[in-house]
Amino acid sequence: MTSRRDVMAALGVIGGALPFATAARAQAKTAAPALIVSTWDFGAAANDAAFARMKAGGSLLDAVEAGAMVPEADPENHSVGYGGYPDRDGHVTLDAVIMDDRGGVGAVAALEDTVHAISVARRVMEKTPHTLIVGEGATRFARDQGFPKVDLLTPAAETAWRDWLKTAKYRPVANSENAGSTRLPRGGALDHDTIGLLARDTAGHLAGACTTSGMAFKMRGRVGDSPQVGAGLYVEAGVGGATSTGLGEEVTRVSGSARVVASMRAGLSPQAACEEVVKHIAALRGDAIKGVQVGFLALDPRGRVGAFCLLPGFTYAVTDTAGRTRVLPAPSLFRA
Repeated sequence: MTSRRDVMAALGVIGGALPFATAARAQAKTAAPALIVSTWDFGAAANDAAFARMKAGGSLLDAVEAGAMVPEADPENHSVGYGGYPDRDGHVTLDAVIMDDRGGVGAVAALEDTVHAISVARRVMEKTPHTLIVGEGATRFARDQGFPKVDLLTPAAETAWRDWLKTAKYRPVANSENAGSTRLPRGGALDHDTIGLLARDTAGHLAGACTTSGMAFKMRGRVGDSPQVGAGLYVEAGVGGATSTGLGEEVTRVSGSARVVASMRAGLSPQAACEEVVKHIAALRGDAIKGVQVGFLALDPRGRVGAFCLLPGFTYAVTDTAGRTRVLPAPSLFRA
């Protein structure tokens, strides 16, 4: 059991008793500068799409949008977009946000019948005076902008939902997003997740995107951290960007991504900033975070990367300026 005493002990020995953290810092010092980073192993395909868009002359917003669209259109990914698991009433609802480092931001929440929530979020940013549109209004806006109506509930997702209805119990399982999980398929029915992407150009400008179908079998109307600026995503010129993953309620409580960027503004490296917010969540929440995964990923204008999480298992994809992509394990506060 993860007790408050365990939490405080972990906070005191991080970097000593947890060799992953030391290894990650050493790796960060020797790795080539990153151009694009994203959460989870399926972020590798998203990074490749983002890199291709940049090489073709696209902007940073074009790149992060193109990257986010990859998992959104993948029916095998049950935590993002088409094929995402529905809420407890059988409705697939999507949340997304896109942001540049000049304060441009657009977001949607509880969007229905639309595959590419990230693209609708960008239209909010570029075509409206608002930053966030939700529910029926978001869906109507998508239709008005020419996005086709698509039934997002795939046969596989519907089967999982009907199986869940037999017991109607919800228990998050950490890290089930990763392909090859022995417990659940990627983005499995008992989990919750998103993909967050951050990209920079050689001049140090930044942009980010975050998109999700949210917590499987959630209460209708539930919105997690993903579309909330400062929680699921935050980007600031000259400082850096951050995105989050895992149980959104725990991220929202502390405005997690904004906190990471604020720490970077105060002089912490991306890695140290990610560690700071995870330790803060652990100290704040104690026993309430037993078995819960929360992770953060950060990128600064120089291409330095930070990643840290509560539990082992969070992975992230890093693409350098040559287009080489690696999937790496993030160091964690706890061993299990």
